[in-house]
Amino acid sequence: MSELIEIEGFTNQVLGWKAWLPTVDLDSASAEQVAVLEESHPQAKTSDYYLTLAHHPDILRQRSQAFNAIMYAPGGLSRAERELASTVVSRINRCVYCASVHAQRFEQLAKRNDVIAQVFADPATAGTTAREKAIVQFAIDLTLEPASLNAGHIQTLYEQGLDEAQVLDLIHAISIFAWANRLMLNLGEPVFPEV
Repeated sequence: MSELIEIEGFTNQVLGWKAWLPTVDLDSASAEQVAVLEESHPQAKTSDYYLTLAHHPDILRQRSQAFNAIMYAPGGLSRAERELASTVVSRINRCVYCASVHAQRFEQLAKRNDVIAQVFADPATAGTTAREKAIVQFAIDLTLEPASLNAGHIQTLYEQGLDEAQVLDLIHAISIFAWANRLMLNLGEPVFPEV
């Protein structure tokens, strides 16, 4: 990991997450619950988030399939740019846990964290290139005022070199985090490592 960033209550360090609701106990979990946890994420069986969602295996399965298709599909918008947009949405929605996870993923993919420090400090001015600034601003606009988006917002992205498929990927990444942040914020809280 790159250097530690701690700005405005946001960080790029690895955080835990604690559920406020009862989680599925693996010792008494159904075969379907265990199966969906194994399908969902490598650490799902030890994650309060997944163990909370596993109360409804069908819904968790659909959530995981949608998330993986949006964030990891080949082609289209780069993985790093999807992670940047996800970090912006999480910062705007004040989801400290999601912001930390996706800041780390951006850093791993892009091999830098300058824009992450900018996003944490002030998303409205973040971006190291015109393309990044356009992606960040679009993420802000779609998060805060989705009904006000128009062709001009898309045109700005086209002018920065995004094509139709990349714009669609960007919209999907922003949208799934509009949902994911609210889910995490309502089901539990981040846990900072003990110093």
